[in-house]
Amino acid sequence: MSNTREQILQTTCGLMEKQGYHGTGLNEIVKESGAPKGSLYHYFPEGKEQITSEAVLQSGKLTATRIQNGLSENSNAAKAIHDFVLNIAHHVEASEFAAGSPLTSVAMETATKSERINAACREAYSLLETAFKEKLLECGFTKTKAEELGTFITAAVEGGIILSRTYHSGDPLRMVAKHLKVLLSQ
Repeated sequence: MSNTREQILQTTCGLMEKQGYHGTGLNEIVKESGAPKGSLYHYFPEGKEQITSEAVLQSGKLTATRIQNGLSENSNAAKAIHDFVLNIAHHVEASEFAAGSPLTSVAMETATKSERINAACREAYSLLETAFKEKLLECGFTKTKAEELGTFITAAVEGGIILSRTYHSGDPLRMVAKHLKVLLSQ
């Protein structure tokens, strides 16, 4: 992948994480990425929908890798997931409540507006769910339970991010971490 293309995708992720899909324009992506405008249309001839779909999927892959790496630090699933969610709370607070995930805002804004972007969001969320599921399977959970909990954990974390950004406090994510630890220890 070219450096220019990669820079456009990274810039798109960052802007959409902070201001959402509708708040991010192509001219702003060009300006913030430093890419020539022609590069935008060269790499993404189908426009904003294509850039967003690819950026969301790239973000999902990166986040899934972060989940896998974060969870590998502890052999106990409950402790690993607890600590991972606490790290998210710290990250959201350190960003002054601007960070969380571009996936969250884009998914909410485009769920019924763009099938292409919605499909990318579903695929990205599936990657996150699978990362949690794999850790749970590794720790002895049944396949069915691991799949259900993978979805539940993803939903709880996403909700925690939304509430933490809304309340300008990492406490909702810390509460998610605390209750997931209890749930997963049973």
